Amino acid sequence: MSRFRVALLLAAGLLVGVPSMAQQTMPPGDPDRGRLVFGPCRTCHYAEAAMGHNNGPNLHRIFGKVVGKQPGFDYYSEAFRQARFVWTPELMFVWLENPMAKFPDSTMMSLGVPDAQQRADLIAFLKQASVREP
Repeated sequence: MSRFRVALLLAAGLLVGVPSMAQQTMPPGDPDRGRLVFGPCRTCHYAEAAMGHNNGPNLHRIFGKVVGKQPGFDYYSEAFRQARFVWTPELMFVWLENPMAKFPDSTMMSLGVPDAQQRADLIAFLKQASVREP
């Protein structure tokens, strides 16, 4: 079973006693570098609340939200509509390594961010963008 699927099951409370994906150490991130990493993501996503949704859901305050449930975004894949986990920085860190491999039924078309530092920077940017007022 992949680490991602284990983490999804752990997040859903379906596995007990299995090492968490969060054990994959996320380095400290830099939001200024993360803003640059987020550039290609803007093709489909915005991090600012005032921008609303695009081809993908808005990512403002994404952490703590249940996957596939943002009001006003009607284009989630069936995989995300059926998901029952909450986005955390640690879960996103692992998922963004290769989204298409870890959730192949998703409609998100991204090669991901294979570099761990860049993923941590991207997450730091999303955290920072989420606390700014719109």
